Amino acid sequence: MCGIAGIIYLGQGGREPSGDHPNRGQEGPLGHDMARMLHAMRHRGPDSTGYALYGPPSELIVMRFKLADPTDKRDFDFSERLERNRREVEARLAKLGATIDRVEGESEYAYRATFRYTGELKPLADFVEDVPGAEVLSLGHSLEIVKDLGDARTVAEQYRLESFRGTHAIGHVRMATESDVDIAGAHPYWAYPFSDVAVVHNGQLTNYHQWRRRLERLGHRFQSECDSEIIAVYIAQRMADGDSLETAMKQSLDELDGVFTYLVVTENQLGVAKDEMAAKPLVLYEADDMVAMASEEVAIRAVVNREIDTYDPYEREVRVWSR
Repeated sequence: MCGIAGIIYLGQGGREPSGDHPNRGQEGPLGHDMARMLHAMRHRGPDSTGYALYGPPSELIVMRFKLADPTDKRDFDFSERLERNRREVEARLAKLGATIDRVEGESEYAYRATFRYTGELKPLADFVEDVPGAEVLSLGHSLEIVKDLGDARTVAEQYRLESFRGTHAIGHVRMATESDVDIAGAHPYWAYPFSDVAVVHNGQLTNYHQWRRRLERLGHRFQSECDSEIIAVYIAQRMADGDSLETAMKQSLDELDGVFTYLVVTENQLGVAKDEMAAKPLVLYEADDMVAMASEEVAIRAVVNREIDTYDPYEREVRVWSR
């Protein structure tokens, strides 16, 4: 029942929130638009909401991480423990040679760190995640994953996403059916430890355990039991081995079994793939300045306030848009 959405501003695709203004620049009102799209589908998943947003590329590494879940606030030493662990995260970054620009508290338990770092991301992410309660949500030069409990508007207000400007994004509204209501089970998923790759997905992989074991034998670790994370790491690994995003996605249709529609984003691309039965819904809208897609058309109409034509991608269809 979960809902997924994606948007990419093409070329000079900056756009004012009303949708009727001409192109104004490289970035658009990304946080505003994604929040409206996801909130329009809140009936599909009120338990948690997640955003994978791409801002202007930076020389700095951006790391979104959390040190607890909202339910942990009942613990008597919650604030003291988080402050102690935040200082430990900073110390570990410095120990690996990162030059910290700033570490900002985004909520009581979630943080945004920016720093200079030229080493490999996996040792850094592993070292940070060894801090008690720590989970790295995203790492990259432009990707920022924000996810928390509650509907899209609640999460957008909590993390002040309305002012976030960027180029492309995906998002997810979740109804917990087979796992707990917590941040660890919320989408999107970063392709740990690959920079700037994330996935949202609606459906189920039936060969999840097979692919998890295969990827673990390649040295990958996983933050959750969610099959969406398998898709993210699978795609990123194939791209690291030399495939284009489109080639990796087409190969996934032969190797990943199940019923699914997924959206994947990289630093400058957004792609969508549907399995051979195309049972999971997705509606697509294309224009000269933007492409938007979602599980329901109502989400697209939340950001395009004019008459539009949409279509449903067909079986085994893979589409990729680049900036």
